[in-house]
Amino acid sequence: MSDHDAQSLEEKIQFAGGAVQLLRGPGQLGPYVFPGIAAEFTNWRDEVRSWKEGSALLEQSYHMSELHLRGNEIIPFLSTIAVNKFDPFPVRKAKQIVVASPDGYLVGDAILFHEEADFLRIVGAPFALDWVQYHAEASPFDVTATLDHNSSVYEHDRDVFRVQVQGPEALELVTEAAGGSLPEVKFFGIAELTIAGKRVRALRHGMAGTPGFEIYGAWEDQHAVRGELERIGQKHSLRKVGALAYSTTAQESGWMPLPLPAIYHGEQLKSYREWVPGLSLEALGSLGGSLVSERIEDYYVDPIEAGYKGLVDWDREFVGRDALAERAANQTRTKVTLVWNDDDVAAVNNSALFGTDSSAQLIALPSPMYATWAADAVRHGGDSVGFSQYMSYSANAKHILSHGIIDISLAEPGTELTLLWGEPDSHRDNVSPHELREIRVTVAPTPYFAKVIKTANR
Repeated sequence: MSDHDAQSLEEKIQFAGGAVQLLRGPGQLGPYVFPGIAAEFTNWRDEVRSWKEGSALLEQSYHMSELHLRGNEIIPFLSTIAVNKFDPFPVRKAKQIVVASPDGYLVGDAILFHEEADFLRIVGAPFALDWVQYHAEASPFDVTATLDHNSSVYEHDRDVFRVQVQGPEALELVTEAAGGSLPEVKFFGIAELTIAGKRVRALRHGMAGTPGFEIYGAWEDQHAVRGELERIGQKHSLRKVGALAYSTTAQESGWMPLPLPAIYHGEQLKSYREWVPGLSLEALGSLGGSLVSERIEDYYVDPIEAGYKGLVDWDREFVGRDALAERAANQTRTKVTLVWNDDDVAAVNNSALFGTDSSAQLIALPSPMYATWAADAVRHGGDSVGFSQYMSYSANAKHILSHGIIDISLAEPGTELTLLWGEPDSHRDNVSPHELREIRVTVAPTPYFAKVIKTANR
């Protein structure tokens, strides 16, 4: 059997000789490419600034998968596999769904939309969706799961289009687009609106420190709705956000968009890996960065470290509950923002672009990630104290920011640490020969910018 012939994630791991060998191998994908959207509509710096200074239109119709759950026992089913609270969870509300492995590591998260009494949709990266679908197929509960693939898998007409309107002028823009008034809707509530004569739904939330909306509706209505938002947006400094700018959104919000799903280890998860297709992102994605370990578990995070402790319902049983409780009681690491030193970043790129054979690995802008999952070693006084995940340049902060999972004792804002940049002995084709470089990083709060979205008037 060749790697090309492998039909499941488990077969690919066995063929490669281990999970780390697979994910760091030469045949894996490079950085994620957003489908269906231009890299820039104007320029990515101004597009990033738009969600802090005016209004921004962000496209989500193509890159996010959807899992549709139907049946009369969806909530009882989800309660057995998700860590978060479901009581109450009425129709026309949304919440973040978080799923963990049996030993308490994070598998993934997504947004759960309670559309009707017997219909919920899960929207996000495939990791949590695949986990839910796998369990739904074997569940005794009255629930069926149907996957609507994103456009990275294949291009097709989706169930709904989906856009976000964000920024300090987003509320005025959407109010005008909806005819001059909005129904009262609280944070993570779902309202029904009419825009350009088309019925849509709008999830009320905000990624930019002010109220914003995620608007979705029938696929065939998308051009009319987008056109109306763009027309009215001319009065509200609206910019369409391209793929380059979109890749930076997670840095300011504090959300970890792509932690490595904790599915690659242990006999207990073997049947799941046999179910995950060999052409899935879990099987094709790449692991990059300076953290070097043969133990795949060393690249995982758990839901507590990722900041989800407040979502956990400890009063019931779910997959991973006891292990997660033990982790919560003995937490040694936490999530922070790491602010990369500007001079060190410039020195690395000066070496990468103009250096000799001993040059550094290029820090591409705005998103330096050159693998699906990043894991860069973070040190203090020569000792390993954690790692950095998902980095990008923020045109609002005017620094490169990344998510750090580090020792709690070093999590005080202002603490200076050292990040090791590069990938030693890389076998991946998109990594050129280079020397590892040290970059000073400073601990900052997460999210980087203070949010007021939950206390805003509407």
